[in-house]
Parts: sequence; structure tokens; C-alpha cells
Amino acid sequence: MPAGMDATPPFPHPPAWAMAGLAALAEQDPRLAGIIPAAGPLPWRSRDPGFAGLLRTICGQQISNQAAGAIWARLSAIPGALEPAGLLLLEDAVLCGVAGLSRPKAAHARSLATACVDGRLDFAALPGMTDAEAVAHIAAVKGLGPWTAAVHLLFAEQRPDVFPPGDVALAASAAHLLGLPERPSFKALDRLAEGWRPWRSLAARLLWHHWRCVTGRPAGEQG
Repeated sequence: MPAGMDATPPFPHPPAWAMAGLAALAEQDPRLAGIIPAAGPLPWRSRDPGFAGLLRTICGQQISNQAAGAIWARLSAIPGALEPAGLLLLEDAVLCGVAGLSRPKAAHARSLATACVDGRLDFAALPGMTDAEAVAHIAAVKGLGPWTAAVHLLFAEQRPDVFPPGDVALAASAAHLLGLPERPSFKALDRLAEGWRPWRSLAARLLWHHWRCVTGRPAGEQG
């Protein structure tokens, strides 16, 4: 195991439903079955199912886990930042200058907070929606898209069958694991993931786990 990868990650073990899903995935696609023996136990990451969890996902968009973690630590320490109404009171001098958010991400955070305050985004309604409906509900908020929505549903709602579209790490991991001549396009990766239904979320977790292992990166949120 590469340096920096602990044999026992500081995360909970997968719940019973996920263990059953991982076993089913191993039968569906034996190529996924070798990831845990090679990379070690699968760390089970989760997030807050509400505003704070989705805000955390915004912080992690398109940057490294290490940078995202540092920004999140600073943002979390700001009084009121993890509540929609409280965040809307914060100026860029705080969100950008203190927490370290880029101006676009600060705008996305405010857009999220506004949608929560005015009721356009209803976290309590998500469990009653299909995966497609839930992705569309979140992605309708300006600044959020299908990737952000899927990652939130995967980690915060712990849905079993969402696959984040356009994820570079998943594409790179699939290319390495499957011995592809090049990184698959995002459309090709989505087609490949169809073979992992109804456990695409678990397949994504496994592919992120594989990519951390082969690149020697420490465990983080994802990617």
C-alpha cells in the first residue's frame, strides 16, 4: 500500500446495505472486486444531508481534497456560515478573504443559501424524489450542476445508484483499472456505469478508492 494510505482508514465501515451492494457489484463486474483487496478497506464517507453538506460539496468543486479541506475548516469556524441566513450576512471579505473561497464559489454559496431561505431548495423533500428528480431539484439552483447534485446525493443522502457525471478522477480511475488506452469521455464513462446499476454510487466509491491507492493520495472526501 502506498505511503500515506492507512491500513485502517479513520472512517466508519460501510453499512449493511452497502456491503450487500458491494458483493453484488463484485458478481456483476469482477474487475471491481479486486479494488478493496489491493487498496484496503473502503472508507465510508458521509456528509450532512442539509445545507452544510451541500455547501461542503461546493467548496470541493474542481480543487484538491487538501485545499478543499483547508477552506472548509476556515469556513466552518466563521459564526453563522453553516446556516443559510447566516451565510447571506457574510461579505466577500469574509467568504473570500477569510475562508478562502473564490468569488465564483462565494456566489454559488450565496445562491444556495438564497434558494434554501426562499424555499426553492427543499432538503426535506429529497427523500421522496427519484434520483433524477433529486438531481434536477438541486441542479436547478444557479451555480450548482449535476455533478454537485450527484455528489451530495451520494455522500449526504447515501443513495445507492447515482454516478457523478463529468468526474475526472472517476474517468482516470476507470481507465487505469480497466486497462483502457485512454481516459474515457464522460459520455463513455456514463455508458460504462450503466453496467453497475443499481449500485453506481458504490462503483463510484470504489473507483475513487482505487484512484487514491494508485496515485498514493491520502483518503479525502472524493476524487
